[in-house]
Amino acid sequence: MTDSTSPALAYLEHCRTRIDHELAQGIQQASVSDRLQEAMRYSVLGGGKRIRPALCLAAARAVGSPEDAAVAPACSLELIHAYSLVHDDLPAMDDDDLRRGRPTAHIAFDEATAILAGDALQTLAFTLLAEAPQLSDTQRVRMIAELARASGHQGMVGGQAIDLESVGLALNIEQLETMHRYKTGALIEASVRLGALTAPGVSEQQLSALSDYASALGLAFQVQDDLLDIEGDTEIIGKRQGSDAAKAKPTYPALLGLDGARERLGALLQQSKQALDGFGEEAAPLRAMADYVVSRNH
Repeated sequence: MTDSTSPALAYLEHCRTRIDHELAQGIQQASVSDRLQEAMRYSVLGGGKRIRPALCLAAARAVGSPEDAAVAPACSLELIHAYSLVHDDLPAMDDDDLRRGRPTAHIAFDEATAILAGDALQTLAFTLLAEAPQLSDTQRVRMIAELARASGHQGMVGGQAIDLESVGLALNIEQLETMHRYKTGALIEASVRLGALTAPGVSEQQLSALSDYASALGLAFQVQDDLLDIEGDTEIIGKRQGSDAAKAKPTYPALLGLDGARERLGALLQQSKQALDGFGEEAAPLRAMADYVVSRNH
């Protein structure tokens, strides 16, 4: 990590502390099965960077909302992300046995429990949004619609379907980025938009600029993920290094080469930051998060 990422690391730690406390309380109140609750806690609270919640809180700050208003949406985003990882790791999907440096949920428990834990985390996300304090009914309904769209067949799940269909295929750059705009980018964009929607008076111009920021950042996140799969250390990245190549998955380095992927990463970082030109110091955490995403080592 470089000096440019230090503000992001401090901000991420602040967000992680707050969000993990809220998540632990939400899961504790959510389950009638001790084993299911244990699997949910294992899947959500066993590590993770909390990038999506941090983006949500940072976007709220950028439009002048108090952090408290964005906590429930931020938790909902992390629950959706966690559920997606649990299901993504299943034998029917990517068949991974390591996540965040620990056995994946279906290895630590069993496949059925992992599926149920993922289901429960997904529904809990929408419960938290529906009951979010400090938000109006109008805000809750719009956020629920945004998150459902971003995480469903028009977003993350649709992207995962394209990913599974693309194994072993030679995609061009447009096809690759279409897949990642859905699979990775949709939830990152929703993270920023939900944070911004905590401000009742947020303008369409602000939402559009923040969406442009998040769209570029989502692709940058994936480029760095692809690079880490080649250059990262299993002990640091918390999952098997080289797993994408082993599964013949289409990636940026496979298509563009390492140098080309790094060049694309730099262009996306610049594009992401330029989208914030209309914001002042209040968007500093968003700028710091962009620097972090492209230089992280896990």
